[in-house]
Amino acid sequence: MSSSTADAQNDPALHFTASVITVSDSCARGERSDLSGPAVGDVLQQSGFRVVATQVVPDDSMRIQNALLHVAPKVRLIVTTGGTGIAPRDVTPEATEAICDRLIDGISERMRREGEKKTPFAALSRAVCGVYEKTLILNLPGSPNGAVESLKAVIELLPHVLELLDGKTEHF
Repeated sequence: MSSSTADAQNDPALHFTASVITVSDSCARGERSDLSGPAVGDVLQQSGFRVVATQVVPDDSMRIQNALLHVAPKVRLIVTTGGTGIAPRDVTPEATEAICDRLIDGISERMRREGEKKTPFAALSRAVCGVYEKTLILNLPGSPNGAVESLKAVIELLPHVLELLDGKTEHF
């Protein structure tokens, strides 16, 4: 067995499916290309996740909630990009919190902490991370760079979170 095959078999991320939901009025209307969603999808795939669904929805709380609830039974990880700032239409955190059973504040805090190393504006992110049943939901900023950097700040934690949600709680 080659070392890459052995590494692939030992990589817990390979066992998890993911979805990327871009939240953007202008992308949903077709006025702007979605750059963040594909960039986030690439990072997930490079990290061993299987991206099985992507979607673009407008900055509307009910549409965001419906998209999350629709895809949650089909994947273990949902990553949203966009709608995490302080503008009036930025409602992704509220939509996420409305459906989550629990929040994982430390993941959001880590993303902001790492982001502040590059820009003071990272402190304005209201992104949240939470659990809906056995699906992890992670909000990322809307800018491609901010989304990718935020995801990279926490990507190593995500397989362990998903294993814990599966009941694999033994500690080594």
